[in-house]
Amino acid sequence: MDILGEAMIDYQTGHYTEDIMTYLSIHPQLEVVQDDLPLPYLFRPFNEMPKLEKKALKLCHGTVLDIGCGAGSHSLYLQKKGVSVTALDYSKGAIETCKTRGIVNCVRTDIMNFTGHRFDTLLLLMNGLGIAGTIEKLELLLHHLSSLLHPNAQILVDSSDIIYLFHSDEDGGHWIPAQEAYYGEVQFQMEYKGKQSTPFEWLYLDFNTLQTVANANNFSCELVSEGDHYDYLARITLK
Repeated sequence: MDILGEAMIDYQTGHYTEDIMTYLSIHPQLEVVQDDLPLPYLFRPFNEMPKLEKKALKLCHGTVLDIGCGAGSHSLYLQKKGVSVTALDYSKGAIETCKTRGIVNCVRTDIMNFTGHRFDTLLLLMNGLGIAGTIEKLELLLHHLSSLLHPNAQILVDSSDIIYLFHSDEDGGHWIPAQEAYYGEVQFQMEYKGKQSTPFEWLYLDFNTLQTVANANNFSCELVSEGDHYDYLARITLK
């Protein structure tokens, strides 16, 4: 079910009546975290983007692949700046929305099935590496992304450390229930106009873990900037 795509088409065509509800299952012992995703936020112009996204867009160079482009706000900004950008998303509705907004190069596919092209910048914003789902699959994703890179190319990605969602003690430490999986491996679900998506895996990464995984897979990973609340922008390059 293309929850995001349906919602974006509604907004684009003037049928915006409600936002997307999101449900984040962190651990069986903890309550589900419920939040809303305002549709206007997906269509935000550059001046309304978070500072980490603005920084990432300014660091883009050469040909750019916007992975998980959504409504195409990042691609649209780059295109208007004269950058050669390709907007990629698995959602049919997302790609229809991007085309309607005037983005020239659009591809509808799963990134793992996208081959035969190379870029100077791979852009994964709004916790773009979350599509990996797990640490194990992150390694597979990074390996695939390496096949899409020109020499001296870069991957720009933002993410969040969700440690703040766990109980903290007086010393500032956090209590994480015993589990085999990394605490940032979660189950995500969306709801829109009474329809619910199937729960899917999603990954939130603290920077140290991202850097460790990157280094173990022949990448260098540098912290570019930190946000206001456990979020950060990182730059990943091949060693």
